[in-house]
Amino acid sequence: MKAYVLLTVRVGTSPAIQDAIRSWGPEAGIIDCDAVAGTHDVVAVVDAADPKAIGDIVMTRIQSLDGVLSTSTLLAIG
Repeated sequence: MKAYVLLTVRVGTSPAIQDAIRSWGPEAGIIDCDAVAGTHDVVAVVDAADPKAIGDIVMTRIQSLDGVLSTSTLLAIG
């Protein structure tokens, strides 16, 4: 199952957050991670077996990064 995780981060932390997320790699469920312009600052593409596994990645790994202020997870449906 694929999901898009939208992150709002503290000013100046986007590069370090992107590097950290990318370093986990596909074996940890990270497909891609980019800075974006708009309401959110960073988007991570996550792939895991089910919604619970996606939630585990978001809540235990992504949200624990210093500088992450909030996340919003969008589950892909097609």
